Amino acid sequence: MSTPTRIRTRTRFRTRAAAVLTALALPLAAVVGLAGATPAAAAASATATYVKTQDWGSGFGAQWTVKNTGTTALTSWTVEWDYPSGTSVTSFWDADVTHDVNHWTAKNKSYNGTLAPGASVTFGFNGAGSGAPSGCKLNGGSCDGSTTPPGDNPPSAPGTPTASGVTNTSVNLSWTAATDDKGVKNYDVYRGSAKIATVTGTTYTDSGLIAGTTYTYSVIARDTADQTGPSSGSTTVTTTGGGGNPDPGSTVKLGYFTDWGVYQRNYHVKNIVTSGSAAKLTHINYAFGNVTNGQCAIGDAYADYQKTYDASSSVDGTADTWDQPVAGNINQLRELKKKYPNIKVLWSFGGWTWSGGFGAAAANPTAFANSCYSLVEDPRWADVFDGIDIDWEYPNACGLSCDTSGQAALKNLLSALRAKFGSSNLVTAAVTADGSANGKMDQADYAGAAQYVDWYNVMTYDFFGAWDAKGPTAPHSPLTSYNGIPIAGFNTDAAIQKYRGKGIPASKLNLGIGFYGRGWTGVTQDAPGGTATGPAPGTYEQGIEDYKVLKSSCPTTGTIAGTAYARCGSNWWSYDTPSTIAGKMSYVKAQGLKGAFFWEFSGDTAGGELMTAIDSGLR
Repeated sequence: MSTPTRIRTRTRFRTRAAAVLTALALPLAAVVGLAGATPAAAAASATATYVKTQDWGSGFGAQWTVKNTGTTALTSWTVEWDYPSGTSVTSFWDADVTHDVNHWTAKNKSYNGTLAPGASVTFGFNGAGSGAPSGCKLNGGSCDGSTTPPGDNPPSAPGTPTASGVTNTSVNLSWTAATDDKGVKNYDVYRGSAKIATVTGTTYTDSGLIAGTTYTYSVIARDTADQTGPSSGSTTVTTTGGGGNPDPGSTVKLGYFTDWGVYQRNYHVKNIVTSGSAAKLTHINYAFGNVTNGQCAIGDAYADYQKTYDASSSVDGTADTWDQPVAGNINQLRELKKKYPNIKVLWSFGGWTWSGGFGAAAANPTAFANSCYSLVEDPRWADVFDGIDIDWEYPNACGLSCDTSGQAALKNLLSALRAKFGSSNLVTAAVTADGSANGKMDQADYAGAAQYVDWYNVMTYDFFGAWDAKGPTAPHSPLTSYNGIPIAGFNTDAAIQKYRGKGIPASKLNLGIGFYGRGWTGVTQDAPGGTATGPAPGTYEQGIEDYKVLKSSCPTTGTIAGTAYARCGSNWWSYDTPSTIAGKMSYVKAQGLKGAFFWEFSGDTAGGELMTAIDSGLR
């Protein structure tokens, strides 16, 4: 019997946009300086805006965005603000943060201090307490880039909004009025980090929402001089109806297992056990089933259920027989679940190679869903699979091929799958991390489709790679933007915030980690941004290499935007390490995301270093 050796990689982004830095999130408030403050020259052409990205009662996540609004470059920045007693910064990234009692100061890092005209940079932190910042200064001047009107103080914080009349698609909000020495003109209403309305009264009805979805609201007052005060407290509201998550309180720690990994890579289900990863997982996506003729289909019959294992290579230590009805990976996954009953397994369909089949599937979503259900729930292995995952790269946009199914295609497909698989099965989808303006995320109705999934796996890797053969070199999985990033919106935080801005709750988003690096050759510059002559050599494919190889062959020499990079000789690589994964898991918790997932098991070390970092970081 033949044993195919094709390698199906997960390249995400093949097109380039103008390299213009943009703010990572819409500001929750432009917190102005103290009354009578005289801005420094640099501050008159720059602004600093604050957003609370998450609130869990006793603590919160927040970030400041510094923007150069002038016509000359800004060479450094310092943001200062006051927190009330009981509120403090507990951890931070992309800035150096110090404090004197309740006065906090953040200074730029060496890599993000220079801002070209129009450019922005964001730094973030976690905090304790519930207070709002006040007295913001940027380089000694007002954070709104102007001088505070003499004798005119900014308004106070409005009361925390209260919700009433909650339906599947709308909610009524009301709050107590703010106070101001010159009078309050109006209020800005925020859903998450996005401003959704400006109203003159103290009530607002938000409509067009998604059933069964959680939203966070806050309000900021604006006085007659257009000064904004501190934000109100935030309130969370869950609309009625919707598919719902069978276990909404659990944290997802999910890994992809590839059917073709049993060939050249010699990676088998038993390796998940021997590496120690099985004890740390919650879910496995088995990749990939094919999508062809508008239907779900077997991807590799030999690897899936025909390959037999001897006792030494089997999860349970028992040899397969030549005539057993189900062998291969599926039977090994069955044995794994018996040994680790907490692990749930989903069959993932599509991927980079087979996403071209989704166009025909979208033409008849019901027929597609019926075919998938018949395959996943086949009596031979129905006990193995707990649901289905769809990896469509990309609906109504271009990947290996271009799809023209329309904005509603993804929503219609997932709606049909949810209707067929019901609430007792998991329905999930791998989705783009293109957070650029009018990028892939804007081409399909990801917000409308979200009501039908238990979660989205946001593919926050492969932002940059040697498909751009001459560079510039850039980390393939940046957590945040940085000065000089080749494409604005191509970073993890931009993707997460854009999904949340569309109304998709953080609790339905998983952050992706690549267990591999992307690399160029012909590079002479250590730091990102260098030129290259082509892709660096790799074990299975040019320009890509497993972490287990790179950690020794090309150890990291620096970090930028929450990920690591290395230059060894003329080769330049970027990849995640246990240390950078720890930082990303802190981000997952600070943002209140559902969890994290990774591509894929065989890139990790024999002892499961990266899986351990994910598990430890999410505890």
